[in-house]
Amino acid sequence: MRDLRGFMEELEAGGELVRVEEPVSPRYEIPAILRRFDGGRAVLFEDVEGYDAMVVGGVCGTRNRILGALGVSAGDLYGRLLDAVRNPTPCEVGDGPVKEVVDEPGLGDFPILTHFGADPGPYITSGILYARSPDGSVENVSFHRLLVLDGKNMGIRIVPRHLYRLKQMAQEAGLKSMEVSISLGLHPAVLLAASSPAPFGICEFKVANTLLGGGLRLTECEHVDALAPADAELVLEGRLRLDEEAAEGPFVDQSGTYDIERRQPVVELVGAMRREDYVYQALLPSGAEHRLLMGMPREVRIWEYVRNIAPTVRGVNMTLGGMGWLHCVVSFEKFREGDTKNVLMAIFAAHPSLKHAVVVDSDIDPFDMEQVEWAIATRFRGDEDLLVVPKVRVSSLDPASDQEKELGCKVGVDATRPLSKPAEGFKRAEIPASDRVKRLLEKYASGS
Repeated sequence: MRDLRGFMEELEAGGELVRVEEPVSPRYEIPAILRRFDGGRAVLFEDVEGYDAMVVGGVCGTRNRILGALGVSAGDLYGRLLDAVRNPTPCEVGDGPVKEVVDEPGLGDFPILTHFGADPGPYITSGILYARSPDGSVENVSFHRLLVLDGKNMGIRIVPRHLYRLKQMAQEAGLKSMEVSISLGLHPAVLLAASSPAPFGICEFKVANTLLGGGLRLTECEHVDALAPADAELVLEGRLRLDEEAAEGPFVDQSGTYDIERRQPVVELVGAMRREDYVYQALLPSGAEHRLLMGMPREVRIWEYVRNIAPTVRGVNMTLGGMGWLHCVVSFEKFREGDTKNVLMAIFAAHPSLKHAVVVDSDIDPFDMEQVEWAIATRFRGDEDLLVVPKVRVSSLDPASDQEKELGCKVGVDATRPLSKPAEGFKRAEIPASDRVKRLLEKYASGS
């Protein structure tokens, strides 16, 4: 099945889903348990205090789990995502299980989580928002955090990207609001597509449909002029007001630290569609799932940019320790000494929010941080191999930089071996393994 439920069944069959039967609160308790399992198994909470719905979190909590959802190997991921962005597939529109219940609820009717002690209120963190331009020619689907202000209103964080431009277009057209849908409870392919940096004008639902082999069906919302996945668990229908703002934040973003408070637009809830026994999908801020969904699509763009300079790229890793956003490791085969700094500049151009980039040789696995650190220790000279770019745009998530102006410093580390020196001096020593040793290792490693 190409929906959240089908994927949860696959996780459970593979031993990757934990069921919590005891009663738990959506205020702090569910987030605390999600943090304990962060980067491991997904968690389904069957008894949520005050609500009939179950809550699931950590669905996209590992890289292998996301690869499995797409049915691709690590080596095929980047080509698959690029193809989906370049060849989006129109979605069929019809009815689906998300329309089993159509009503006009309040936000308090849903088990929206309060995650951290200083949060200003409950936050929706796994919702993807659909909006279109006033003439209907441009559609956008993207992740946005939503702070519950009261029973009908949410503060939404909008960065200067596609939704921000659509909002400008609506204001220029003299509109007072935009009709939007906020969908929760979706297959990982839809979430990954919504996280992708697709060009303006490419609808991410169509990107997801390509990833799913044509398996994504949309439905028309009942209360607003917007589309949503017909197999979603829950869809909130709202109006993004263009003439009103409210305080949004502080919010714990990918860094694990609090982002600053800002004046942001308000979304008014006007209706909802849901499955009768819907599962509320949660996403732990600053957790592995958050970092992977944000980082993996950026790896694709970095891979594409770097391949224009160095065709042989072993891998790109937006590291979890770097929040899936600020740190990147690229492994490639170097042919000339000047290649490395060009690669570093391409990395920064591909992802302007990046803070630190490390480039290593193709014999280093970029996903093994012990190997990466070893390469820095043995192949990097600070006086020759360091690239420092001061007073440049960085991410607003970096607390060490100017978060209002988004100005800071980028650092590139060339941890490749110098071609002027013999390669033998930079190779790790190996112990020859006889056939007998190989058989013994296989025997004892398997526990037999």
